[in-house]
Amino acid sequence: MSRVRVHNFSVSLDGYATGEGQSFEAPFGHAGTRLHEWFFGTRTFRAMQGAGGGSEGVDEAFAGRWGDGIGAEIMGRGKFGPQHGPWADHEWNGWWGENPPFHTPVFVMTHHPRPSVEMAGGTTFHFVDASPKEALRQAREAAGGLDVRIGGGPTTVRAFLAEDLVDHLHVVLVPIVLGRGERLWDGLEELESRFDIESVTTPSGVTHLTFTRRTRS
Repeated sequence: MSRVRVHNFSVSLDGYATGEGQSFEAPFGHAGTRLHEWFFGTRTFRAMQGAGGGSEGVDEAFAGRWGDGIGAEIMGRGKFGPQHGPWADHEWNGWWGENPPFHTPVFVMTHHPRPSVEMAGGTTFHFVDASPKEALRQAREAAGGLDVRIGGGPTTVRAFLAEDLVDHLHVVLVPIVLGRGERLWDGLEELESRFDIESVTTPSGVTHLTFTRRTRS
């Protein structure tokens, strides 16, 4: 069966994966870009922006794994855009521009479904009111045997971890303290018992933590 993966998921020292006060102008709230500075210099990020160059070091080695073998993504509504409640209109199609970087079907979990949106480059957003297990079933069907990536935000990743649906988790521990926002780890006591865990600290100051699912008994 295809694997369920999380990549390049940044958290602060106090466990926050996004800041407080998300808005159209501030996708990560008061955290700004601080959680993702390590990523911006990598070759992977620059390629997403249509630019060349970028770092070739350890941060790039981790960052570049996010797309290999992925056939579909699942994200929470907050990763698609800042709106809450019923959609005010269907004209705005997310933070990701006309050619989003996913290039696969993307399943947006929301209590307010809307028609699917086909974008340039092979990305189609599907809006589903579904449990994590049902969203994963739909994503696996669309992925055609390839892996499914859980893209965030923290509420969505936490929900899939809570239901024991994640096989590979890459968390980037960033040496900042946010104090408020949305935390990743709440309610996930003894999570470490399910995974083999490795860590690598890089010159950028971040620590890459990889959680690899132990063989299920």
